[in-house]
Amino acid sequence: MNTFLVLLLIAAMIAVVVALVRGIVSFLAQGSAEVRGEGPSEHAIKSNKMMQARVLFQAVAILIVVVLLFVAGRT
Repeated sequence: MNTFLVLLLIAAMIAVVVALVRGIVSFLAQGSAEVRGEGPSEHAIKSNKMMQARVLFQAVAILIVVVLLFVAGRT
């Protein structure tokens, strides 16, 4: 069980990094995009969604750590 949780934690941490990098790249592309004044750009929306995904993946990683600590404390 511990091995599975550790692998799940590693996957969640990788997902956090991927979402962070994709969000930053989108944010930087948004800065260099032409400003049209037609509401949020496609890059702004993607950057926002990636940062929301990052927060979700971080929450999942924290929950996995809590479960790991709980399991370790019971043995």
